Amino acid sequence: MKELNQKLAIVQTKLKTKKTSYNAFGKYYFRKAEDILEAIKPFLLEQGVTVKIDEEIMSGYNVPIIKSTATISDGKDAIHAQAIVGVDLLQKGMATAQQFGAASSYGKKYALGNLFLIDDTADADSTHEHGKGSSVVNKIKEAAKPQITSVQLLKAKDYIAAGGDIKAIQSKYKLTQADINTINGTKKDVTKA
Repeated sequence: MKELNQKLAIVQTKLKTKKTSYNAFGKYYFRKAEDILEAIKPFLLEQGVTVKIDEEIMSGYNVPIIKSTATISDGKDAIHAQAIVGVDLLQKGMATAQQFGAASSYGKKYALGNLFLIDDTADADSTHEHGKGSSVVNKIKEAAKPQITSVQLLKAKDYIAAGGDIKAIQSKYKLTQADINTINGTKKDVTKA
């Protein structure tokens, strides 16, 4: 595994990906998953590795969720990185297949970005809102959160007892008022605090 880690580190430090697509509405350039895949091709033979992306539709949520997993392998060991994306079925002007395709492309891009440490902080694509503040997107994000399990609830209670913040737990899991009360070890309504 150490050898694969070293190969991945080489790719991560040398990889440069161009932003070949232009968003005329937002007036910025952005990179697509295809740009990243094209940029890593020279490293495949050089480092003796392969890269693949697998996708899975996750069930149990109010909206369709696509989990994209990017994998680098040397034939013996493998390292994975994931991205989870909700499918916006309320997006106007797109057929259902296009909505899934857009979410798939976005998930692939971010799974590859996670695997290869592609930093988008200076990327207009990462700073543009893309409707992230919209109620539809916020509802999709909230629906994508899993319900907290009893084991996770106990860990959350320990986390809070050690000085952690309930907001960190709420950002990751759907919590009922009863869950919050259990985590905080109280019977009162603490969501108004």
